[in-house]
Amino acid sequence: MEFLSLHYWQEFALRYGIYGLAFNAFIEAIFFPIPPDVLLITLCMADPRNAFLYALVATLLSSLGGVGGYYLGYFGGKPLAFKFFGEEKVKRVHRLYESYESLIILLAGFTPIPYKVFTVTSGVLFASLKKLIVFSIIGRGLRFFSEAALFYFYGAQIQHFVLHNLNIIFTVIGVFLIVGFLVYRRYKKGRLP
Repeated sequence: MEFLSLHYWQEFALRYGIYGLAFNAFIEAIFFPIPPDVLLITLCMADPRNAFLYALVATLLSSLGGVGGYYLGYFGGKPLAFKFFGEEKVKRVHRLYESYESLIILLAGFTPIPYKVFTVTSGVLFASLKKLIVFSIIGRGLRFFSEAALFYFYGAQIQHFVLHNLNIIFTVIGVFLIVGFLVYRRYKKGRLP
């Protein structure tokens, strides 16, 4: 299906520019499978001088789309979750999710984990919308501005590195964040010497 091919969305980015990026970043955070990185990288390669503007648009519209995903989960998914699993089970999962929601949202925004899954889940589990917005902006911003900075400073020759290594680097950093967070929580609770 050509509509879902990377080549199609690279051409879409070149044809519609920043507006196409904004559209893609918004809908991807709710349901769409093509990540904004495809359009962001295409635009940054074509015009590295505006890389930070592209990153800003991707960050803001992706975070705004995350709010749309939250409400989709809240109004559409929560009633279904209550019906299939029962209100008490959903509330139990909510309490567990609530303990880690900031970290979960940050990691979903920063790593290659599908961001939309966690925006919708946040709504289903009636997580904090304020935390979703704040940590989406931080996580998405770190990801998109990192990509933009590489193109701004190194130009199109950095493309191979970005396409083949950046997701691995983001994942490794995500693992270190999880380990660091868990160590911090144990230390705070007095479980470490």
